[in-house]
Amino acid sequence: MNTEAEASVTRLPRLDEAGRALLFTEARTANTFAATPVTDAELSAVWELAKWPPTAANTQPLRVLYVRTPEAKERLVSFMNEGNRAKTAAAPVTAVLAVDTDFHEHVPEIFPINPALRDVLADAPQMRDGMGRFSAGLQIGYFLLAVRAEGLVAGPMAGFDGEAIDKEFFPDGRFKSLLVVNIGHPGENPWFPRLPRLSHDDTVVWA
Repeated sequence: MNTEAEASVTRLPRLDEAGRALLFTEARTANTFAATPVTDAELSAVWELAKWPPTAANTQPLRVLYVRTPEAKERLVSFMNEGNRAKTAAAPVTAVLAVDTDFHEHVPEIFPINPALRDVLADAPQMRDGMGRFSAGLQIGYFLLAVRAEGLVAGPMAGFDGEAIDKEFFPDGRFKSLLVVNIGHPGENPWFPRLPRLSHDDTVVWA
């Protein structure tokens, strides 16, 4: 073995078991929330983590609306499916995660190696929609992990009237809601029983 070559390999640190448990193995979707407030600093820190992982051509199309005031929360709750209303009302903060349909406008700033991509996407709405929703979906996953990394719990929900939320909170039509996420600290009996996960043999193929 070439020990000199081996010594030149950069080895990254491995996340310890506590970190793995916080983000993955012990993390759960929260269904009840304590009255403990979530601060602006905590919410800002969530995004400061979530913004770093990759998106297609670094386009970063996800946008986040934090709904916190009683008036705004009441408006949002009215658009949630019946089974999601009580927990949304009880959560200290609810994030509406949306895709910016005009994300391509930022391309010259965030993808300077190919600023012409802005014009390509401007002329290809179907391509832009697919690219935006794909990358926003990636960012939603990053966002949920960032919530957990900040010591908070997340309750993601797809049960809502997206068109009504967009009309109410994004009236110019540029942002389209994809997911609603309750955020806070766990309340009383916050977890449903954990559901099974598919096995390695059911999901992984080696070539």
